[in-house]
Amino acid sequence: MNNIDYSKGKIPGAQSGIEIRHSVCDICTPGMHCGVDCYVKDGVIVKVEGMKEHPFNKGKLCTKGSGNRQYIYREDRIKTPLKRVGERGEGRFEPISWEEALKTVSDKLLSIRSEYSADHVAFFSGYSKYYRFMLRRLAHSFGTQNYGTESSSCFTAGLMANKVNTGQAMLQNLPNTDLFLAWGQNGYFSRYPLANSMEKAKERGMKVIVVDPRLTPTTMRLADLHLRPHLGTDGALAHAIANVLIQNGWIDRPFIDEHVYGFEAYKEYVSRFTPQEGERLTGVPAEQIRKAAELIHESSSMCIAESSAPICHHRNGMQNYRAIMALTLITGNFDRKGGQIPQTYTFMESYKGFSSYEEEFMDEKFPEEGRPAIGADRFPLWYYLQKDMQANDLADNILRADEHSVKALVAFGMNYRMFPQDEKMLEAFRKLDFFVATDLFMTDTVKYADIVLPACSSFERGEFKCYPGQLVWYTRPAIAPLGEAKSDVDIISLLATEMKLDDPLLCAGYEACVQYIMRDLPLTIKQIQEAEVPFKLQGVPTYVIGDTIKEGIKTPTGKLELSSTILENHPEWGLDPLPTYKEPYNPDPAKYPLRLCAGTRIPNGIHSRLHDVPWERSLLQEPSLEMSMEDAQKYGIELGDDVQVTTNIGCLVFKAIPSATVLEGEIFIYHGYREQDINSILDSSNLDPYSGFPAYRSAFCNIRRV
Repeated sequence: MNNIDYSKGKIPGAQSGIEIRHSVCDICTPGMHCGVDCYVKDGVIVKVEGMKEHPFNKGKLCTKGSGNRQYIYREDRIKTPLKRVGERGEGRFEPISWEEALKTVSDKLLSIRSEYSADHVAFFSGYSKYYRFMLRRLAHSFGTQNYGTESSSCFTAGLMANKVNTGQAMLQNLPNTDLFLAWGQNGYFSRYPLANSMEKAKERGMKVIVVDPRLTPTTMRLADLHLRPHLGTDGALAHAIANVLIQNGWIDRPFIDEHVYGFEAYKEYVSRFTPQEGERLTGVPAEQIRKAAELIHESSSMCIAESSAPICHHRNGMQNYRAIMALTLITGNFDRKGGQIPQTYTFMESYKGFSSYEEEFMDEKFPEEGRPAIGADRFPLWYYLQKDMQANDLADNILRADEHSVKALVAFGMNYRMFPQDEKMLEAFRKLDFFVATDLFMTDTVKYADIVLPACSSFERGEFKCYPGQLVWYTRPAIAPLGEAKSDVDIISLLATEMKLDDPLLCAGYEACVQYIMRDLPLTIKQIQEAEVPFKLQGVPTYVIGDTIKEGIKTPTGKLELSSTILENHPEWGLDPLPTYKEPYNPDPAKYPLRLCAGTRIPNGIHSRLHDVPWERSLLQEPSLEMSMEDAQKYGIELGDDVQVTTNIGCLVFKAIPSATVLEGEIFIYHGYREQDINSILDSSNLDPYSGFPAYRSAFCNIRRV
């Protein structure tokens, strides 16, 4: 027994020298951030597992989280501040000290602010997201409204739809519902704890309607009814279901009369969306549309989980989202058990069962007198509701090179491939006077920066976390930062201090900022830091279902709005107050007969963040597309063939995967591969006028076998 090498088995204990330390995975959105057990030997992580004590993942990790060790030790990890010595894009840098890096950044930004104005500097956040409340405040304290994030293409359009309809965010009450409408949801590939919750609810008798053009594990394992609309036609499907509900009197008329504004105009509008018309527009059989309405009618409660990426990545995306959520309003499934429950953000754009001062923290320094953020003119509803820069307008702003163009960009975790026709963003990078990038890795975006600041991973820092059920935790570093890397929040605080901004709280650092935001909690941040694992706060007021209806709905009318009074009061914006439906834009139907979805989820990837992680890349090595068996036969294409995809912008070649899971006439492409970047041939002008979101999932193309 004494000859056993415990370290080879990665068995923790004195014999192996391996210690288990708790942390979180921050590869995806902060709403998840699952607990991780890090097996550490000699200051190096040798293994990761799910953390059993964690309330969210309960010891499990998805494919992405399981690759964390290879992720943080990637060969292109940045370990020291860098200064560009080659041309932008070459990736030629030399190491410099933190002192020189911070002084250079400070001098450049202050110089541009002095010569032009603060409005000529933009701040951007990609991944990870945990620092955003501080970066937004940094931008405002600097004096610019030009703060934007990757949420210019993710999540926010759905939030805007909820704000317009109900005045605030909503969350499904899945544990108590009779009918769950999973619209564009596949928890087995993304947001996997949802799949676990659905399985448990199915065991108690909950019915499930899944709306998804594809066959997925969710549709095949959990759906009582699977509706398969054509890409971008979700709004028409929702209206057709609403039509059946209204025509049959299967609505909550007393609730509507008391709490809903604009119903008669909405009723008249959806009257044209008969089941037959719904079938023509969406491809969903009329009988299935009627069946969906029947299931809603037969259920005593209904809630909806809608994925804001597949629903909102269309030219009509936000209106589609509003149309879907209208089903909860006309059936009275708002602020009731088993329905949609109003939510107030706790921290990092997520709701954990208690309130905080995060919004106040971010807005205290908002430069009201500054020039409106980029995109305000082009996307007025976005600006009205969010007050942020719509980053999909950033490249055009820079390339115009006029008196209002941005001259300096401060980017944290920026991925230029998130933008449609993304070569324009690279061209914009070249025109900047100054570009500073903070990141973990030497990405293709970072290669264009003048100064590069190395960030550390979630395993190398401490971070305040909160989870549903009033649970809180403050993680501790599992390992020391690699090289000279620092946490994003420390970098933000150092920049604020170096520039001598009038913001003592931001200069004081992350812990002070979090304490300010969470100052009403019964415990201090110092006390929370003492806990090894997440724990439940005691004595914190929790939301009681029905309180919003009782205390007042947060819209201009004080009612749930099927017709938006915000849009009624701003006809100059040219936006429809009702959740009207418009077909996806096809520049030339004869030339581009196939619908294209760019951004299909795969369980081993999120955007392009994991394609350089060997384990993850091995699961799908080559840029690929899925097509129906019918289209494969029609175009003479077999598995593994090279297929050229052509849009109105350009063409690329992908490996073919003929599949029985895909509808005829539709092409699904996995994104983020630098070799064949699908976003590079998507039209940057094809944006939702309500939100500014790109039409990633209802573009049009043609294909041919190469």
